[in-house]
Amino acid sequence: MTAQTAATPVEEISRPRRNVGETIARYAAPIALVALFIIFFIATPKFLTSSNMTALFVSAAILVVLSMGQQLVITVAGIDLSVGSNLPWAATVLAWTSSHGWGTPAAIVAGILAGTIVGVVNGVLVARLKMADFIVTLGSLSVVSGLTLLLTSGNQIPVSSGFLQGLALNGIGPIRWFWLVGVIVALITAFVLFWTRTGTYLLSAGGNLDAARDVGIPVNRVRLLAYAGSGLACGVAGVLFVSNNGGSDPSMQTNLLLSSIAAVVLGGSSLSGGRASVLGAAAGAVLLQTLLNGFTLLDISQYYQPIAVGVVVLGAAFISRFQR
Repeated sequence: MTAQTAATPVEEISRPRRNVGETIARYAAPIALVALFIIFFIATPKFLTSSNMTALFVSAAILVVLSMGQQLVITVAGIDLSVGSNLPWAATVLAWTSSHGWGTPAAIVAGILAGTIVGVVNGVLVARLKMADFIVTLGSLSVVSGLTLLLTSGNQIPVSSGFLQGLALNGIGPIRWFWLVGVIVALITAFVLFWTRTGTYLLSAGGNLDAARDVGIPVNRVRLLAYAGSGLACGVAGVLFVSNNGGSDPSMQTNLLLSSIAAVVLGGSSLSGGRASVLGAAAGAVLLQTLLNGFTLLDISQYYQPIAVGVVVLGAAFISRFQR
């Protein structure tokens, strides 16, 4: 008679079985990104120029940072719709404090804290009060957008800061500081997810919430941390937004909201949680910005750009069907 050892719930979570569809879905973003680079290189000689690559990666850095925050939330089987208004809120707080005599360092901290607070509030409502994440973050999307408009009266606030301007324009050779911020945020996210106990808890809670709770994982605290991390990412992205645009813009950034979700799913993560790919999410973010960049170079009407992004979002939703 042969004895069989049953796997613990956490072991079952951490060893998902893959099929061919899952494998293809996991590497969809890098493969599609390479294909897109080849297509646009053939279509226009302007694509692979150093100036265009610089502009492309600068614009992609903001989406990469947002995607890292969204990655944390999706890992625990959640969704954060508030990023579309949290980014302009964080940027506005930075610009408003700067215009009212705060120094650049203090204004940057204020902007990052403003974004983080929104994430913490979302996390408390979802994790502690057991409210549906879709409803909570949809409500936050509207409330925070209204607060931003009230603070600015619907007007943009310019920011004059040599440090913030240099963040987008300067760097080491062809490498802009802007890019390095995105890379650093991605590396920190990867470290937290794959090299810390918190990351193990995040993946376990997303894979099977009841099993994670049964083995003693503080699932409520973990989910709160995920939303707080998303808010923190919005704060950092708000700083980059001000740096790149020379000020704040109170309008809702719904295009970045959709793109942050699509980038994570294209990167190989599952909307049902328990799976994460930082490299894939970053590749998905660059892919979406490459698509818009290539359309601009080819002088394709801007009216087609949201259609293309929408098709990619639908493609991401289709890919998620292969994720367990």
